[in-house]
Amino acid sequence: MAFFDFLGNQKKKVKDIVPILPEEIYKHGVLELQDVIAPSALQITPRELNLGEKVARTFFVISYPRFLSTGWFSPIINLDKVFDVSIFVHPMETTTVLRKFQKKVAEVESQISIRQQKGLVRDPVLDTAYSDLEYLRDQLQQAQEKMFKIGLYITIYGDTRDEIDKTESEIRSILESRLVYLKPALFQQEPGFKSVLPIAEDALSVHSNLNSSPLSSIFPFVSFDLTSDRGILYGINRHNSSLVLFDRFSLENYNSVVFAKSGAGKSYMTKLEIVRSLMFDADVIVIDPEREYEYLAETTGGRYFNISLSSQHHINPFDLPTPREDESPADILRNNIITLVGLFRIMFGGLTPEEDAIIDRAITETYALKDITPNSDFANLEPPLLSDFELVLSGLEGSESLVQRLSKYTRGTWAGFINRPTNIDMNKRFVVFSVRDMEDELKPVAMYLVTHYIWNMVRKELRKRLLIIDEAWWMMKSEDTASFLFGIAKRGRKYYLGLATITQDVADFLSSTYGKAMITNSSIQILLRQSPTSIDLIQETFKLSDEEKYLLLESDVGEGIFFAGLKHVAIKVIASYTEDQIITSDPSQILAIKKAKQELSETPASTQATNIHEIK
Repeated sequence: MAFFDFLGNQKKKVKDIVPILPEEIYKHGVLELQDVIAPSALQITPRELNLGEKVARTFFVISYPRFLSTGWFSPIINLDKVFDVSIFVHPMETTTVLRKFQKKVAEVESQISIRQQKGLVRDPVLDTAYSDLEYLRDQLQQAQEKMFKIGLYITIYGDTRDEIDKTESEIRSILESRLVYLKPALFQQEPGFKSVLPIAEDALSVHSNLNSSPLSSIFPFVSFDLTSDRGILYGINRHNSSLVLFDRFSLENYNSVVFAKSGAGKSYMTKLEIVRSLMFDADVIVIDPEREYEYLAETTGGRYFNISLSSQHHINPFDLPTPREDESPADILRNNIITLVGLFRIMFGGLTPEEDAIIDRAITETYALKDITPNSDFANLEPPLLSDFELVLSGLEGSESLVQRLSKYTRGTWAGFINRPTNIDMNKRFVVFSVRDMEDELKPVAMYLVTHYIWNMVRKELRKRLLIIDEAWWMMKSEDTASFLFGIAKRGRKYYLGLATITQDVADFLSSTYGKAMITNSSIQILLRQSPTSIDLIQETFKLSDEEKYLLLESDVGEGIFFAGLKHVAIKVIASYTEDQIITSDPSQILAIKKAKQELSETPASTQATNIHEIK
């Protein structure tokens, strides 16, 4: 039995109707990739395309200057805007080009001859065109050049037409300053948009003829290279797999800052720099807040000092360095008094102007008690102790509160900290000061005291040194310690000292008034993996693009961005097996190394020799 519709057309019989299976219904309802990436709507106008909520406008390059310099297209590629660039290169047959050039040369030569016959003044444009054509003919004939048809298209995107117009104006101004001119693809926005899609279809077909040399200048993939003929290996350039070899002591200052979240590999990278710097005749000093550098100091034959209330290592803040030839004892004494006032300001939790004056006077009289004056020879005099300062302070009017606050450092629970003569000797190329076992309340005091002691040693003798302060945010919490650290950053270059500050608490570091100043005074900046909570602050401070922002969020351990001067590259830190065994911070690896050392020490010497022979 057949059915007919209302127009009389015969339909299929009931038995001929094929039932739709549930699987086919499911397949028709499944989203595919094109359904996900396709815009919700598409509208084509003479000047732009409306792709869903975005507006797109396509341009093509219509004219080039006589000469194109290398990297002229780089400002466009590095522009912080959303756009697509498509470059089509169509080779031309050399024989065909030479025939056309021969005809063109004849035309130009004819015009020059006609002008000469008429007695007209020489036309520089014709003469230049003639010489260029002849030169290019020679290069083509000798196969040193080739000719190409080049299509260069740019599609810019934005949320509004005003945004598109602003971006267009910016791109135009950059290109026209180089005598390169754009035109919008009027009534050709659809083929223009197809031409910039990654489907290798030149639908616009607007070409200019260029030879090999100017074509090479359009190459868009710009990658900075930080490979030097001297310095240490920091890692691998993730852009082009080249080596990032750099010497911090070749820059205008030798300072660096490292920002990373916990576990991103900042200590690992720093230890690697230490090992490699020691091989290039640089002394390294570390302030270690977490006792991470003890094994490294032991392995490299350095010195390790543990600064704590119960430690055997002490630093007397009243110590005075021996003046150099270009320094006077009066300047040394004055600078040390200023530094001590800052130390007491941290110890006492701040000072009023009156208390500041009392402290300053008491320090001067304390030195005088030991016959130390601006005219003294510091080398043969014993410096005073904190208890001597307390004795002098107690005799001054209005110092009752100060003496009471000072007593816990001289007779109280904190008495063993700084009220002892100095018994530290920095006569090794690698020295570590650990403050891990120091109470949190005293850590800023300890780090300030240690840094001041190191600074005195640095000023004493001019040598290539690297001072590393791990978890520097501890020092940035106090204005006095931050100010002292900033002073070292500014003055360190005069004493051949590079300052490396490392921190995971970016907010605390940058909240200090000296935080951004420290970054400004650091020629090297290293950003490893960041947390989402601090990435916006990092992006604003270092002027990162969105791509660099997401690179830092998605980086693996030991990966990030390396800034050196005006250049920056994505970097991956690489260590050899031997280096990794020395510098690792992984607890599981550290336990395995300790276990292996213990087993080796418990094994008889004869067995060890046999095992070594078997390994060989």
